[in-house]
Amino acid sequence: MIDIPFTVDELIEACKETVRINGLPSCYIRPLVYLGYGEMGLNPLSCEVNVAIAVWPWGAYLGEESLEAGVDMMISSWQRHDPNAMPPAAKGVGHYINSQMAKIQAVKAGYDEAILLSPQGFVSECTGENLFIVKNGTIITPPSSAGALEGITQDSVHQIADDLDIPYRVGHLLRSDLYTADEAFLSGTAAEVVPIRSVDDRVIGNRGPVTTNIQEMFFSSVRGELVQYEQWNELI
Repeated sequence: MIDIPFTVDELIEACKETVRINGLPSCYIRPLVYLGYGEMGLNPLSCEVNVAIAVWPWGAYLGEESLEAGVDMMISSWQRHDPNAMPPAAKGVGHYINSQMAKIQAVKAGYDEAILLSPQGFVSECTGENLFIVKNGTIITPPSSAGALEGITQDSVHQIADDLDIPYRVGHLLRSDLYTADEAFLSGTAAEVVPIRSVDDRVIGNRGPVTTNIQEMFFSSVRGELVQYEQWNELI
């Protein structure tokens, strides 16, 4: 119920101009729609809607070495939001407190990243990334009904898998499915595509062949090297 006072084309051009004017050859883009000046209280309906766009240089979110060696994960004791408490389908700023609690727990325990379960006990997602396992050659990722936020990079992984004739499906996963996976990886705007090396000290291993193929195709596509994915690129 936040009506953005700009068209999609205007927002795209504003993102491009922000990158252009800062002279960044590679960066992270964060557009943010927020409620500005208005009534102080819990009723935000009278507040004006503002949009801000920030860009900054950002290397590999989970570290350059993670792109090949993978990351060590733990299943957090913090659950993903119940859908009747806060809508996990919304990419809301306030939701990130949930992710921050899980991330801090994981980092302090010596892991790179955390995995959250749904209130029903199904695998949901990482603190800021979608999660995938590979089992018997098939990629499986949790559904939005488990609290996973649908991702643009997740859609890219699905398209690449289809083009490579790699079976792909959406389905509920238990923590034991993570422990026994042949491969596992995560995806996100910041993280891009990163292998998962271990979960709760159960070693999955380094980057496997399916993960490698997906990752290499993804990085080639975002660099504009593949004609079949040129519609994913906005030239600046």
